[in-house]
Amino acid sequence: MAVRRVVPNLQSQDADASREFYGLLGFEEVMNHGWIMTLASPSSPAAQISVMTGDRTAPVAPDMSVEVDDVDAAYAVMRASGAEIVHPLQDEEWGVRRFFVRDPTGRVVNVLGHR
Repeated sequence: MAVRRVVPNLQSQDADASREFYGLLGFEEVMNHGWIMTLASPSSPAAQISVMTGDRTAPVAPDMSVEVDDVDAAYAVMRASGAEIVHPLQDEEWGVRRFFVRDPTGRVVNVLGHR
């Protein structure tokens, strides 16, 4: 299993203000589902920030997202370790397969893979 990307997820009820602020640092909108928007650096597209009002299909909003090349393997590893699964592994309508797990400090991590 390999990590492809790590993205902080910032909670905001004012996505426009967040887009403007991070735009001052050179970020541009690359995805917007209404409840989550991802901003990326045009010169370094893997440098990203997501801004979300809440999570559309999960009971909590994650603090960060980690994209892996094999989300099923990551899920098996986390379950075997005894880590707390906050949101079960599932396919989402926007093209990702994901689950949420709580890290030792209490942060919620969205672990995902693109289908």
